[in-house]
Amino acid sequence: MSSIAVLIISLGIILIGAEVFVNGIEWLGAKLNLSEGAVGSVLAAVGTALPETMIPLIAILFGHGTAGHEIGIGAILGAPLMLSTLAMFVAGMSVIVFSSRRESGRTVVADYETMSRDLGFFLIVFAAAVLTGFIPHELRYWQLIIAGFMVISYIYYLFVLISEEREEDADHCLPVFYFDRKSSSPTLSRIILQVLVALVLIIWGANLFVGSVKEIAVMYGVPAFILALIIAPVATELPEKFNSIIWISRDKDTLALGNITGAMVFQSSLIPAIGIFLTNWQLKGGGMFLAALIALASAGVIFFELRKRKVISAGTLLLGGLFYGLFIFTVVEGIIR
Repeated sequence: MSSIAVLIISLGIILIGAEVFVNGIEWLGAKLNLSEGAVGSVLAAVGTALPETMIPLIAILFGHGTAGHEIGIGAILGAPLMLSTLAMFVAGMSVIVFSSRRESGRTVVADYETMSRDLGFFLIVFAAAVLTGFIPHELRYWQLIIAGFMVISYIYYLFVLISEEREEDADHCLPVFYFDRKSSSPTLSRIILQVLVALVLIIWGANLFVGSVKEIAVMYGVPAFILALIIAPVATELPEKFNSIIWISRDKDTLALGNITGAMVFQSSLIPAIGIFLTNWQLKGGGMFLAALIALASAGVIFFELRKRKVISAGTLLLGGLFYGLFIFTVVEGIIR
């Protein structure tokens, strides 16, 4: 029972941290005069991507050789998979759940240009990262060159987003600042402090969640591969999902979707580049390639729907759940065989 109690408490900690983080990030974006696209796709996305980013880095650097490298590569590929499938599904469900209180109902009203740019970037750069995994080790220098271009491409992406002008009416929608509720213009240092405190809560809650889930899995005899493929990855992606749910409920779809697509950009460029630099980066294992392929397919459906119709519905986002279910079914079936 204690593990279940910790599980519930950890979810509460993550939710509180996400709420405080969302509040702080909106104010930080206003203070730095950034557009909503930049706030969602850069500040929120990178900040909440920290929990799942630490897993592959720790595995690669301290995982004792080949086994650690395989775990790290798997974690690097797992993050884009979860974001492009399950995170999109949760966003779509949130739109439906809150449709009665949303002005736009079940239609996603966001900065489609930013979303299209994020998804297009993801499809190109992540595809490059995947193809790099099939380059023979004898041509290692080509892997390093591609990884270098991936880093440069992300720096350029940041430059483009940060250069965008902030919307004129964005500041009128700012909520009360939690760490200084009486001030209409909190100081930058106070805002940064709130964001850092929120990140600590999010990371702490995610770690508690993973630990309690492991204990529950052992207690009830849940197979290890179920834990590895489903429960633990979901725990590390909870920050993005909670933030997006909060923003969707408040009709801030640009922030909500940018939070996910921006994390996809980050997880498809900088993190794989680090993996390429620090490991032999071979993706010839069926599970690894399948995860990458499904991530690209799910993101591709949303991207081409956006480019064709210039609008996104909740139904389109819900398709991510089908892709994630396909991945789980295929992997579990392969293990059973």
